[in-house]
Amino acid sequence: MTEPAPARFNLARYCLAEQARAHPDRIAVTIVGDAGETSWTYGALDRDVRALAAGLRGLGLPPGARVMIRMGNEAGAVLSYFAAIAAGYVALLASAQLTEEEAGFLLADCGAGALVLGREFEGEAHVGAFAVLRGDDLTRLLAHDPIDYADTGADDPAYLVYTSGTTSRPKGVLHAHRAAWGRRPMYAHWQGLGPSDVVLHAGAMNWTYTLGVGVVDPLANGATALLYNGRPDPSAWPRLIERHRATIFAAVPGVYRQILKYAALASHDLRSLRHGLTAGAALSPSLLEEWRARVGTELYEAFGMSEISTFVSSGPTTPVRPGSPGRPQPGRRVAVLPRDGGTEPLGVGETGVLAVRRGEPGLMLRYWNRPDEERLSFRGDWFVSGDLVEIDAESYVWHHGRADEVMNALGYRVSPAEVEKCLAAHPLVAEAAVAERPGRDDQTIIKAYVVARDGETLSEEAILAHCAQHLAAYKRPRVVVFLEALPRNRNGKLLRAALP
Repeated sequence: MTEPAPARFNLARYCLAEQARAHPDRIAVTIVGDAGETSWTYGALDRDVRALAAGLRGLGLPPGARVMIRMGNEAGAVLSYFAAIAAGYVALLASAQLTEEEAGFLLADCGAGALVLGREFEGEAHVGAFAVLRGDDLTRLLAHDPIDYADTGADDPAYLVYTSGTTSRPKGVLHAHRAAWGRRPMYAHWQGLGPSDVVLHAGAMNWTYTLGVGVVDPLANGATALLYNGRPDPSAWPRLIERHRATIFAAVPGVYRQILKYAALASHDLRSLRHGLTAGAALSPSLLEEWRARVGTELYEAFGMSEISTFVSSGPTTPVRPGSPGRPQPGRRVAVLPRDGGTEPLGVGETGVLAVRRGEPGLMLRYWNRPDEERLSFRGDWFVSGDLVEIDAESYVWHHGRADEVMNALGYRVSPAEVEKCLAAHPLVAEAAVAERPGRDDQTIIKAYVVARDGETLSEEAILAHCAQHLAAYKRPRVVVFLEALPRNRNGKLLRAALP
C-alpha cells in the first residue's frame, strides 16, 4: 500500500511552500499563448497564492465552500485553484468547453460559494447565491497581505472534478488533500520526474490528466510546469519543446499522431526531450513505433480515472509492452474482480473488472451527492472501475473495453445517456442513441443514431447544430445516421452493440 499522507496536510502548501523556501527564484509555471507568455517563480507564485487566499477569505465564505473556476489555461486558473485550496475551500476547475447551460448545472450541483470567470466567460450572467469574480476582482483580491496555508487534514476535501458516468448528468468526484500525496508513485515509475525537468502538457488544466501531470506533480517536485493556451496547432508542440527545452511532454495519443502527421519535426531541435507521457486513450502499437522511429524517444503510457488518477503505467522502471498501458505501480494494490459480482480476485489471464484497494491515498473521498452511484462503485474493500481487463503472469494489464456503456471519445469519458437526453430534446426527434466508433488518427468519436418523428424530415446539420447549443464540444456527435427504428430486444431494451 502507498505510504499514507501526514495527518495535517494541505495540497497547496505541499506543492508550493517548501520549494518557495528552497528555490524562490526558480521558474515554477510558464503559460504560453498567442499574445506572449506569463511566468512565476516559486517565490512569486507562493506569495500570490497566499494573497489571493486572503482575498477569498475576505468574501466571508464558510470553511469547505466550493469555488468554481471557469477558465481556460490562463494565469488566473492556476492562482485561483491553489488559492482556494490554500484558504481551506474546495476548488472546482470547470471545463472551458462547457456551454453556459452545462456550467450552470455544475454551479447548482456543487452549491458553489464563489464563481471565478476567465476572459472569455466574463460576459456570462450566472445568477445565484454565490460571489462572481472577474478579472478586476481577482486583481483587487490579490492586493491582500498573504496569509498562511489553511491547517487542513489529509482527509479534508480539497477539490472537485466532474466526470461522466452511466446517468444523464455529470457527477462530481470529491478528492481530499491527500490525493496529491497519493500521486508519489507516479514520479519515478511513470513520469521519471525530478526537480530539473520542464514538463509541457498539451491538455486543458481542468482535466485531471493535465492538472496532475502538468501542474501538481511538477510543482511538488520543484520542476517547471509549461502550459499552452494559444490557437490549436500541432506544430506548436515541437516549437515549444525546442524553445523551452522541455524534458517531458505529456498528451493524449491523438496529439502525438497529429504532430507526426502535420508538424515539420526535422526542422526542430528536440534533443532536450527525454521521453513522452500518454494517457486518456489507448496508445496503438503503430503510433508508438512511428514516434520511436521519427523522434527517437520512448512514450510511457498510463491508465487511470478521475476517482483514483493514474495507478497503472509503463515508465523508467517498467519496460513498455506495446498494446498494454503497463503494470500497477509499486505500492498500488490492484485486482481483477468477477464482472458479475464478488470480492475474490480472479487469476492470471482471467478477464474481469479492474479494482483498486480502498485506503489508497489517491482514492476519492466520495461522489458528490450521488450516494447510489457511490454504493455501486465499491465491493467490500475494493473500488471497482468500469473497465474490463486481464493481468498477465508478468503483471501487465491488458484492456478489453468497458463493462458499462461509458464512451471514450477524443480521450474524454462521455455518458451515452447525457448525449441521448440532448438528442431526444429536439422537437423533431422520436428517439435516439449514440455509440463510440472509430475515427481518424486512432481516435474514437461519437456517432448518433436518430429516428425522426413521423412525417418529419431532419438533416445532419440540424442535429449537430442542436447539440452544439447544449453540449460541450467533446460530448457532441461527429456523425449522424438516420434510422427507421432503433434495434431493441423483445423487452424494448436498446441493443447498442447492434447499432450499425
